[in-house]
Amino acid sequence: MRCTVTGFLFALATATAQGQRTPEGKPDFSGMYDIASLTPLVRPAQFGTRLEMTDAEAEALAKKVAATVAADSRASDPDRKAPAAGGDIGSYNQLWFDRGTQATRIGGKWRTSILTDPPDGRLPELTPEGKAIAARNALRNRTPGEPFWIKENLKPGPFDDPELRPLTERCLGTFGTSAGPPMLPAGYNNLKQIVQTKDRILILNEMIHDVRIVRMNAEHDPPDMRRWFGDSVGRWEGDTLVVDTTNFNDTPGLFSASRNLHIVERFTRIDANTLSYKFTVEDPTVWTRPWSGEVVWPRTTQRLYEYACHEGNYSFMGILKGARLLETEALRKTPE
Repeated sequence: MRCTVTGFLFALATATAQGQRTPEGKPDFSGMYDIASLTPLVRPAQFGTRLEMTDAEAEALAKKVAATVAADSRASDPDRKAPAAGGDIGSYNQLWFDRGTQATRIGGKWRTSILTDPPDGRLPELTPEGKAIAARNALRNRTPGEPFWIKENLKPGPFDDPELRPLTERCLGTFGTSAGPPMLPAGYNNLKQIVQTKDRILILNEMIHDVRIVRMNAEHDPPDMRRWFGDSVGRWEGDTLVVDTTNFNDTPGLFSASRNLHIVERFTRIDANTLSYKFTVEDPTVWTRPWSGEVVWPRTTQRLYEYACHEGNYSFMGILKGARLLETEALRKTPE
């Protein structure tokens, strides 16, 4: 069924992508976009308060990333030794990554960060509750080289139940905030497909194949109706599509955010092949002030294929069994 739906969405988007306006006279955003970018969300300290980098700096960044990709793409040594016990065995190799080849360029200028506000390009300070949420998330993502949950007397421990594991590990949510909101570049699978009708706008995200449905000119659902990706309601302000999203559940896709998260996104056509995507995040439970950012969505002729995530199907036997083995070993050493 997913393949059939994906094929229908692609055919519908392709048929309408060439038109500049819908029959209702609104900008037609239908089509495929690739938002991969080397520009990070948070501005590197070397740029200070500079929102833009020079051509030379942008070229140096692109060359540095290209060199890293080339080095990591070399054939592995078949005679290499096993990694040290408890050491970092790394992540996917470069075959799987697609972070883009250059920084984001807006108005002819290369951006140092996706964040535009605060002016320093850094995330605002966390509230006390925000710090507690961030600490819980960090605990859940710690590498279990040793059974720290026993030493720290954590009950329940982060590996006591598969439903305590992160949504991405369970293939229920995207890595990073790829599906949004806000929808940001990730390490790979950065394609987005927009299918637009008069009453609904669908945004299909390549990673984990999530689909956001924006209900146009509607009221938000009642407060007791909560979702991972919130309730998105759209409206037109001239030629700008404004999407207002509320009603998140307790574990929204945006890192450290709470159920009080509120996001406003703005889509505007820059030219026939590029969209401007701006967003503002507000969550007084977590951050001491709102924060905003901007990226561009360039059109692409690439096809979007099904992202079949299987970690949730196959990995949990190993994850939970590994935790039990670590616990057993620890209890042998310290029976008390």
